[in-house]
Amino acid sequence: MAPVLALVGATGAVGTVMVDIMNSRPHWPWGEVRLIASPRSAGKKITVRGQELTVRALAPEVFDGVDIAMFDVPDAVSAEWAPIAAARGAVAVDNSGAFRMDPDVPLVVPEVNADKVDDRPRGIISNPNCTTLSMMAALGALHPTFGLRELVVASYQAASGAGQDGIDRLQAEAAAVAGKGVGDRAGDVREAIAAAGLPADSPFPAPLAFNVVPWAGSAKEDGWASEELKVRNESRKILGIPDLKVSATCVRVPVVTTHSLAVHATFAEPVTVAQAHELFEAAPTLVLRDDPANGVFPTPADVVGADPTYVGRVRQALDFPNTLDFFVCGDNLRKGAALNTYEIAEVLAARA
Repeated sequence: MAPVLALVGATGAVGTVMVDIMNSRPHWPWGEVRLIASPRSAGKKITVRGQELTVRALAPEVFDGVDIAMFDVPDAVSAEWAPIAAARGAVAVDNSGAFRMDPDVPLVVPEVNADKVDDRPRGIISNPNCTTLSMMAALGALHPTFGLRELVVASYQAASGAGQDGIDRLQAEAAAVAGKGVGDRAGDVREAIAAAGLPADSPFPAPLAFNVVPWAGSAKEDGWASEELKVRNESRKILGIPDLKVSATCVRVPVVTTHSLAVHATFAEPVTVAQAHELFEAAPTLVLRDDPANGVFPTPADVVGADPTYVGRVRQALDFPNTLDFFVCGDNLRKGAALNTYEIAEVLAARA
């Protein structure tokens, strides 16, 4: 009997992308799909695979008979409801940060560690942070052969990583600043934003339009931001390298969607650019674009709306043995959130 799939958070930003993904996948393993959201969204109609479905209000009984429940909701909602879904017999696949570092919850990227889906003592599987996910396909292609040992990362994160509020703020700031001739002196961008009457309260600690902000997430000890520590801790868990040396600097940039990362990766074994190219080209979820002399390399504008991760600018690091530098771009709302969650669900369905 075909498994039953539930989507919790079906009307949210990531849930909407999830529905789009469900409508476009070539293989359809589900016998039934249930769309679930908060009571205020209950009753809405959403079309999935040509069938108009009515959104149900989140309640314990909606998980009865569900095999796999995908959660695209805030941390607090997942923390409360994913265990309820698991108690009702569903495998909860959670896209929030509620369970990522729980030792009894696997953190899964299917092309890297799909085997971990079977080791789920709590009945919950977690989806990594979108920043970490943007480089996992590339690192997962290299690590089995060359043995990753050290990782230095600079991320260039899109406004949508801060949710719809982040998108709205960037677009409002860009409209306020456009045509004002800003940049001739310090404070121009801030003055233009203030003159437009935008509220001082912002998802970002500094203006994002015509600017970059070297901060993403919340403050942690010793000057680290939470996003930077996620990159470190999640990379170790996904790749199964508990002593992996990682240092990350996360930067917010004036891009609506698609995160980019500059990756400096050191391996136990010698590795060449040609070898990396061969592995990247063989990976089904990677697209190699690496001919910089002819202007061929990944940029967010090329990648937004795409499922694969794009990789390029692959170089042998100068002065660092066994080290590659490369640049990756991944749509943070697709592979960075909805798609990876759905791919985990597909792995589970194949095992059913």
